[in-house]
Amino acid sequence: MKKLAIAAVAALALVAAALLPRLFTPTHPAVAADKPAAAAPAPGVPVTAGTVTAADVPVLLNAIGSVQAYNMVTIKGRVDGQIVGVQFAEGQDVKAGTPLIQIDPRPYQAALEQAEATKQKDEAQLVSLQQDLARWTELVGQGYKSKQTYDQTKAQVDQFKAAIKADEAQINMARLNLGYATIRAPIDGRLGAKLIDIGNMVRATDSTGLVTIAQLKPIFVSFTLPQEQQHKVREKQARAPLEVLAYGEDGKTPLATGKLTLIDNVVEQTTGTIRLKASFDNADERLWPGEFVNVRLVLNMRRDVPTVPAQTVQQGPNGNYAYVIKDDETVERRDVDVAVVQDGVAVITKGLSAGEKVVVEGQYRLTQGARVRVTPPKSGATG
Repeated sequence: MKKLAIAAVAALALVAAALLPRLFTPTHPAVAADKPAAAAPAPGVPVTAGTVTAADVPVLLNAIGSVQAYNMVTIKGRVDGQIVGVQFAEGQDVKAGTPLIQIDPRPYQAALEQAEATKQKDEAQLVSLQQDLARWTELVGQGYKSKQTYDQTKAQVDQFKAAIKADEAQINMARLNLGYATIRAPIDGRLGAKLIDIGNMVRATDSTGLVTIAQLKPIFVSFTLPQEQQHKVREKQARAPLEVLAYGEDGKTPLATGKLTLIDNVVEQTTGTIRLKASFDNADERLWPGEFVNVRLVLNMRRDVPTVPAQTVQQGPNGNYAYVIKDDETVERRDVDVAVVQDGVAVITKGLSAGEKVVVEGQYRLTQGARVRVTPPKSGATG
């Protein structure tokens, strides 16, 4: 019996030795149940992404400009008289030479006819005196007429020649006044409001006009820049006329493109600015005299520079930075230099290269090396 007990204990020990390794292996249900499950990777921070784009970006000088008519004329009467006809409609486009207002021409027609009659009379008397002078020339030589009579007749001939020249001057003046009785458009342009009606008397000395006419094509925009910019502008303008862009009050609506035509010859000392003027074709009449516009003077062009939406660039205690998305969907915080921000686009001079993927929105939750998840941009979001 004692031997049987010893054999049983030995057998149980052998079975236990065989089973214990299996009980404590990772595949055994008992051990697997006690071991905690592996942690799942943290979800990425949702962000909106964009790509660094190489683009040509103009260097702009911004200003507020005032639109001015290329020519503005206040039409006045040049002779006295009563208005008997108005031959235009307010706001009408007219060509140079178009009749606009008729002043009673009859007094000036009568003056012309009188001057022409006076000339005819003087010409007739001159012919008679010239015939007498020819006869006296022969008779004086033969001793039948005195030299004094000859000299007197010759003086009368010269006198009437001078009188005829004066008559011609009177005729020219009378014709001129008669022409002034019909007031014509001096330039091509758009007429303004009528300032006088039929039946009124006008005088050449009147200070008020009859109507204004503005030349709209081409048209000017006048603006000023700080005096420290004038050297750059003059240097670039000497090479080729600089381009000038006109925008609406919102600063976003393009109106017209023109060329810089004037850099004033003096700096305004009270404001420290210099006056400039640009000319626009204005074929579509988007520019109107008297209105204010936003002006952008294109100083030069930056070629193939990296650009990103403006909100990509963040400001930190050490300057500007942006988050670059790497291939493993983590981000790298990178310091950047910004040349200018205009029209919602930042021009990068250092820190980013064309083609790199950057975070446009969602940066406030990011840190160096954070994992991100790119989501579609929100409706209406830029970039």
